Amino acid sequence: MSRTEGGCLCGKVRYGFDGEPAAAMVCHCTHCQKQSGSAFSTIIGVPESALEVRGTPTSYADSGESGKSVERIFCGTCGSPLISKVEVAPGMAWIKAGTLDDTGLFDPAMHIWTRSKQCWVDTGALPAFDTNPA
Repeated sequence: MSRTEGGCLCGKVRYGFDGEPAAAMVCHCTHCQKQSGSAFSTIIGVPESALEVRGTPTSYADSGESGKSVERIFCGTCGSPLISKVEVAPGMAWIKAGTLDDTGLFDPAMHIWTRSKQCWVDTGALPAFDTNPA
């Protein structure tokens, strides 16, 4: 089983998990856009039980574009967004792929919330869903 590590810009919050991610995708919802400061958020899903967080992150209680709750976890020192926990996927932690030590591990399988995507973003040949896939 492989170990994957990552963390924030300043290094005060680190995380790791064993095994392969359960999912990898690009989210285009307006909340991910604002939270990431970009046109979308690149995320990988891992079971919460597999994730080990070191350091003391800060969290923000949000609701996604779906209206469901989202806990956004970030470094309180440098502000790096790290993990989201969403009501629609209980038991999963959604790690921001850009915080992985090796971002080459990110291989998205789909785009979600494309009804909010920026007009200049091309989703290519990957499946794209207006909201969350069924």
